[in-house]
Amino acid sequence: MKFVVLFEDNPKAEDDLRTKYMPDHLTFLERHNGSIEAAGPLKTQAGSAAGGIWIVEASSADDVQMLVEQDPLWPTGLRKSVEILSWKQVFAGGRRLISV
Repeated sequence: MKFVVLFEDNPKAEDDLRTKYMPDHLTFLERHNGSIEAAGPLKTQAGSAAGGIWIVEASSADDVQMLVEQDPLWPTGLRKSVEILSWKQVFAGGRRLISV
């Protein structure tokens, strides 16, 4: 099952947290490439950091939550909130993945 994980940045977090922990975070993403299919930052229209997004393949939302909590960024206070949503992909690579 696919999930989308939406991370909202904590505006009160130290400015250098993302830079400081990025090497460990990227290593974590690489280590979990069988589950985390895509990941990246989100920015506002003005260009400031707004959070991030993951696309995850997992058996359950609980499994996704465990991944989130293993991320080196988790205990830093960078994340204000995390939302885990189930997702049914219906279109990719220019084609429908379902029939109607």
